[in-house]
Amino acid sequence: MTNVLRRPCTGPAVWTGPDLAGSDEWILRLSPAQLDELDDTLRAVRERGVPLLKVSAGDFPLRTLAKELERIADVLENGRGFVLVKRIPVERYGQAGTSTLFWGLGQHLGVPVSQNAAGHMLGHVRDTGRTLADPATRGYQTRERIPFHNDGSDVLGLLCLRTARCGARTSLVSSAAVYNSVLARRPDLVERLYRSHFLDRREEHAPGERPYAAVPLAAWHAGKLSMRYHRTYLESAQRFPDVPRLAPADVELFDLVDELAESPGLRLDIDFEVGDLLLLNNHAVLHSRTEYEDFDEPELKRHVLRLWLTLRQGRELPPGFWGDMRGRDGGPGRGGVSPRDAIATEVSRAHTGPARHG
Repeated sequence: MTNVLRRPCTGPAVWTGPDLAGSDEWILRLSPAQLDELDDTLRAVRERGVPLLKVSAGDFPLRTLAKELERIADVLENGRGFVLVKRIPVERYGQAGTSTLFWGLGQHLGVPVSQNAAGHMLGHVRDTGRTLADPATRGYQTRERIPFHNDGSDVLGLLCLRTARCGARTSLVSSAAVYNSVLARRPDLVERLYRSHFLDRREEHAPGERPYAAVPLAAWHAGKLSMRYHRTYLESAQRFPDVPRLAPADVELFDLVDELAESPGLRLDIDFEVGDLLLLNNHAVLHSRTEYEDFDEPELKRHVLRLWLTLRQGRELPPGFWGDMRGRDGGPGRGGVSPRDAIATEVSRAHTGPARHG
């Protein structure tokens, strides 16, 4: 085992919720001129009839917002790791127009990658009536509580079309702040973060592939800390007889990470409202959602659009950080291939139709 960070992380990626709660430095409120720019660009794209998955940054020119999006990409990778863009007028655009807008903005930030074995590039977060007790179900398909975790890409983008009747509180926590707290509270457990742990692939694997992946939970590489954590998947991987049993120290580590992430001293609760766009770096920020109660009417039910993005200037990650989950939770932009090769591959896929990954 190499490159175990045994000192506290420093820098803008280390933050606490109470420090940010009274500030709006992490919030971007679009100006009337910027909203007009979105209107004009979206109208032009729709008039040309460009299919959504073929819309590139060149098809979606933004005279002033492009520079703002460059700044956001830098904040995601080199700053605090997240930004909340408030009140995009989704009601005006409708679902189809908003989807095109979201895709176009994403093209300026990075390269969209597929989110599941079906090759979905633009996801829909909503309750399908399924439950996490079903090993083929993922959290975004339910209204259940989703504890703190990372998704399988450089960047997660969520754009809210409709909110739930109640619940669905969204919270964020700095991975580096959690790491520092583990180091302070239980230095004997820190090294265990760097060992291989086993994540359930939730039935999203090709025939002949293993239904789980062996991955570390943390990596200190090229001067940056990256974390990958999803307790639900760590525990459900225990259903496979060839996966090593969790040691008592593993459970202690998971309990501590959960306790720290949920603690009021570290987490940031955000108001995720209609028209809000949340962007976060999965390597630097853990996120969660509480259980929610939805409306009975289908047209009122909670609905959030989701993008997974590979950053063009994303961090270098050590080999094996994503295990063998590149096809879905690993994110095609990482896991043993260079960012340049991954971006070229995903650009090709985006222009030939949805990719299918095992």
